[in-house]
This record gives sequence, C-alpha cells and structure tokens, in this order.
Amino acid sequence: MQARGDPAAAGAAAAVVACGPARAPAQVSVILPVHNAEPWLDECLGSVLQQDFEGRLELSIFNDASKDKSMAIIEKWKEKLEASGILVVVGGHDSPSPRGVGYSKNQAVAQSSGAYLCFLDSDDVMMPQRVRLQHAAAAQHPTSIIGCQVQREPPDSTQRYTRWLNQLEPGQLLTQAFTSHGPTVPMPTWFCSRAWFSHVGPFDEGGRGVPEDLLFFYEHLRKGGGLVRVDRSLLVYRYHPAAATHAVLETTIWTLRVRFLEEQALPRWATFTIWNAGRQGRRLYRSLTAESRHKVVAFCDVDENKIQKGFYCHEESQERPKPRIPVLHFRAARPPFVICVKLVTCLPPLEKRLLRSFACFLWVTAVQRRRKSSLRFPPKAPSGASANALPTPNRPLSTSCSTLTKSIFCFCLTAPVLVSQLRNHHPIQGRKDSSLCFL
Repeated sequence: MQARGDPAAAGAAAAVVACGPARAPAQVSVILPVHNAEPWLDECLGSVLQQDFEGRLELSIFNDASKDKSMAIIEKWKEKLEASGILVVVGGHDSPSPRGVGYSKNQAVAQSSGAYLCFLDSDDVMMPQRVRLQHAAAAQHPTSIIGCQVQREPPDSTQRYTRWLNQLEPGQLLTQAFTSHGPTVPMPTWFCSRAWFSHVGPFDEGGRGVPEDLLFFYEHLRKGGGLVRVDRSLLVYRYHPAAATHAVLETTIWTLRVRFLEEQALPRWATFTIWNAGRQGRRLYRSLTAESRHKVVAFCDVDENKIQKGFYCHEESQERPKPRIPVLHFRAARPPFVICVKLVTCLPPLEKRLLRSFACFLWVTAVQRRRKSSLRFPPKAPSGASANALPTPNRPLSTSCSTLTKSIFCFCLTAPVLVSQLRNHHPIQGRKDSSLCFL
C-alpha cells in the first residue's frame, strides 16, 4: 500500500503505512472520506472486503483529521483487504480542524488509480453486488452518474424520502431535479467514470455547511450528464444526527434550487404561474430575481379565502407602484406552472381530489391545444402513464383521472416543483420529453 499525504495543509502528516512496488491501475476505486467514523467504520470496511467484483478493486481512504480511533481501525483492516487482493491507498492530515467532505473526496480521488469511481460514506454499508452491478451500468453509460436503491438505517427514518428515492421512474431522475430532497440519485450511491468526474468536478471545498453533492449534481446536469439507477438495493444508507448533511442550512439549499430553476428553466418561458398563493408560493416569488418576478402573471390556488383576496402585494419591493399579482382559481390560470405543493401521499383526501381535478384540467388543456395545432390526437402519454390512461372521445376523463394523477403527482415533493405543459424539450438538456414535464 502506498499512502499519500495532504500537500495543501501546512504541517499535515500523511498517513503512511508502507511503501510497495508500483502496481497496475485498478479498474474501480472505492472513494472513502473518513472523519471520526469509529462507530461505523468496521462495518463499512467489511462491506468493501465482501464485494464480488472480479476485476481489480482499489480502496482509497482519506482521513480528514479524525480525533477518534478511525486510523487504528483502518490499519487493522488494511492487511485483510490487501490479503484479499484489494489495493489500498491511505492519505490524510492531522490538522486541528477537518477540511470538509468535498476536500476529502477530492483528495481520495486524486490519490486513486481506478478508471471508475465508487463513492462510499464511512457510515454506510455496501451490498456485495454493488461494485459489480454499477460497474456494468457505468460501462454502458460513460457520461452518467450511476446510482442504486437503498435501505435506510434505522428502517423507520426518513420513510417518505426513502420511498421517493427508490420509486422514481427513470425519466423522473432528471425531471425531479428541482425538488427539495436534492439529487435524485443520492451521493453515497454514486458511481461514475474517472474521465466524467474530471470533466464535471472537482467537488466544492467550502467545508462544513456547503452541499458539495448538490453543487456537483447541478454541474453534472449543466454539462449534459445522464442519471441511471440500478434497481437493486445495494447500499445501507445510514441516518444519524452526526451526519454531515445536517450542517447544511435549508436556506442554502433553497437559494441554490431557485437559482438553478432560474438558470435552466425560466429563461425558456415568457410568463408563468405559481401554484400556491400561500406561504411557500409567496416565498418562491420573493426569492426570484426581478427579471423572473416580472414573468409571474398570477398565483393560482384552490383556497377560496386566498382567491377572494384577489391579489398578492409584494410589500418588500422597491418598485412603485408595488407589484400586485392576481390570485386566481386554478381553472382560470394558464400554464406553464411552477407548483409549490407537498408530497401528495401526505395530503388529505380533499386536496388529493383537487389535485386530480387539476391534473385533468391540465390534460384537457393539452388536448385542446393540440387539436388547435392540428397535431395527432390523442396526445402522447406523460412518462409513466399508460396510453390506456389518456382521455379520448371514447374514454371519459373520470376513468383516466386516477392513473394520470399518479403519473403527475405521486412523487411531487415540497416546493418548488416545476411543471411545464406542452413543451417538447427538456428544459435542462433539450431532450425530447412528454407533453407534461416535471422538473
């Protein structure tokens, strides 16, 4: 094993264990940043040893100033791993403070040799098939991030989030990229080619409180990268109070999401409507730049109390007169919409029925516009909806409502979720998409 130190940190001490002869590069490098991981590291490293991948496998560990017994555990497992044929590279520093997850990942990647990178968090556990199955998928999709389904530990933690991760359909990995849960393929499941990582990366090294995974995810999409999920549960994804993700403020995530929305989708629209005249819809409006706010022609809602007010006045605006945005019943609103709603499975029956009505309203609008444009009827089904679910002259809306609503709303997350009606191109990459597009 050849260990490498941290060239950027003054006074850093490299975790050098031994130096051996030069070895051939690995096919896959498991990238493992470590910081005070003593409670979980044995199980994590054991899962690397259990991989059934038959190619050359390497483990690249970077110890980010751990103050517990993490290095002793790494030393213990090093001999077992190398005896099994797994190459091991360990680097790190013992500065007073850690440099952060983004920095540690970048260092672990830099000291590794594999043609493919398999990212692993020190508190998670891989299933034996993970490297083998994701490597096969990555070979077929060289410009994609490959993910997988997960098991949450403890099992009853973040149930809605876990269900969302595991049940997203292939097309929704892209079209739900604006949702509040962050990357549709979570960072601990990422697997990609080194060449593509180098093209997109590196990770942001801002340290604690910086969502380096979300920033990399957005840059990956900007550069035309794809998203693929292996539909097998290949990772035990641990949830605990000490996880680095808890250091990221919700306001930080919100700002990044809104800016990405403005960058990738809103420039393609002359105007749009915000669904939800309540707190979240108004927050979205206030978060937009002045240019984007001028494109908002209305709020729409189902709450009669909000509708009766007639308008929303942006009191904080420096404009004179202050903007007064109409509040309409959703049937009077016009697309495209940015919808600020919560997960439909959590809504009461009345709200679900209203959303079903809204789904049918959108689809009737699509049908009518396609008729006016002399396009083929019936229109193409939304991704995930059977053609048998579409309303046609011989199939009333009432029989198609439930299936259509499921394809539109069942994975819809806390605002903002973007709905683009009647658009032929994916707002991120210009790809052909269905006539109702979730973003």
